[in-house]
Amino acid sequence: MKKTLRDHLTARKKTTAPVARLLGMQIIRQGSGEAVVRMTARKTHLNTIGTVHGGILCDLSDAAMGYAFTTLLAKRRVGMTVELKINFLKPAYASDRLTAWARVLSHGKTLCYVECTVLNHCGDLVARAGSTCKIL
Repeated sequence: MKKTLRDHLTARKKTTAPVARLLGMQIIRQGSGEAVVRMTARKTHLNTIGTVHGGILCDLSDAAMGYAFTTLLAKRRVGMTVELKINFLKPAYASDRLTAWARVLSHGKTLCYVECTVLNHCGDLVARAGSTCKIL
């Protein structure tokens, strides 16, 4: 029997997502509509000009926003990102420790809006993201 998306999502454990483990992300703090996720950029995260690829920053932001969003879901409810926007403000490099801080700004019955700030180890603003999440 083929599993549906809902079956897959409700069966998951409350652990770090496989993609987060692949990229080396760590959940530092999660609760009350907020989450902090950290990772150290590696050479494998770089683009052709030697900076951290924008997709990696999107993954980090999306993970932090998703972890913040899930803290406000009722039991047995799941959700997913339906829209994500990101601004890249400063390059990041291999060995930079990147910290993504996300918080839910609006929580409705079916949609939530979450924002995320990504800082490097010097406290410089690397990226700013926002996403709309849907409660399934």
